[in-house]
Amino acid sequence: MIFVKNEFSPLKKVVLAQSEFGFPKEPRPDDLRFLSEEAVKENFENRGKDYAEVFPELQKQWETERENLKKTLEKYGVEVLRPRRLSPIEKETVGTAGYSNFFVRDPFFTVGNFVIESSLRFLHRRHEVFPVRDLFLQEVYPDDCLYVAVPQPETAHPDDQSLGKGPFLEGGDVLVAGKQVFVGNSGLASNDLGIQWLRKLLKTQGYAVEQVRLHPDILHLDCVLGLVKEGLMIVCEEAFPDGIPSALKDWKKIHVTLDEAMNLATNGLSVSPEVYITDPAFKSIGDQIERENIKVEYVDFTISRSFGGSFRCSTQPLLRF
Repeated sequence: MIFVKNEFSPLKKVVLAQSEFGFPKEPRPDDLRFLSEEAVKENFENRGKDYAEVFPELQKQWETERENLKKTLEKYGVEVLRPRRLSPIEKETVGTAGYSNFFVRDPFFTVGNFVIESSLRFLHRRHEVFPVRDLFLQEVYPDDCLYVAVPQPETAHPDDQSLGKGPFLEGGDVLVAGKQVFVGNSGLASNDLGIQWLRKLLKTQGYAVEQVRLHPDILHLDCVLGLVKEGLMIVCEEAFPDGIPSALKDWKKIHVTLDEAMNLATNGLSVSPEVYITDPAFKSIGDQIERENIKVEYVDFTISRSFGGSFRCSTQPLLRF
């Protein structure tokens, strides 16, 4: 069965990302503005190189982080699936764009019984869905679910910093709350056209899709908003120019600053309404969550966070009900 009811119902089956990244040969500053100064510097100093070759010890640490998350999820009975690694030809055919296979939340997402391949804005992420498709053969094709893909984005002129009309729609921007779906739009990832496409797709099944405008330096909605359980969220209110969605205004709020949000403070992972995973860097947030009778599990995700994503970014649920 493939079905995702919301962001916090008990997690039964999940895809956990691999840890692969190839620096672009021609880094685009607009694609990096949500990263730390150190990460931006690394992109320019290591053009065209594989992260594992440049930083072998950090690569091992990065892979260990994902393995530790896997063990934590399995402790709670979650079935964990892994995409395959990128093939040599897949790494070669990206040209100067670079390659990635590191945050499985974005190249596809699940809403109810819809499995939707995304349309990613950044050039180095355009092929990131390929390693997941082997899992689709195993899990999606045999299942009685709907499997569709966002239309392929148009090829933009090299001088077009926006990378064209898209449509762009990325899983990190998509938060599911029953029949209500929130989609972020900062200008860095999902855009109006992508959100229009999703609204058209889901409307026939009774879903309401709400666009949420974000601060221009925030990559995705899940970088500033995390739904921990019904009625409780972690939120960076200053990242919402129009305010948080009205449907969430009565929820209890654990507040974080914009700096904390950009370090992925909201990007933990709910295993169930009783268990939540976050980084020990956010112990103060974990303490507040524990006051709500929720057990907090801590997994060090320092390297993963340096790439601009954390626990939610590293996972994609196939069954959460």
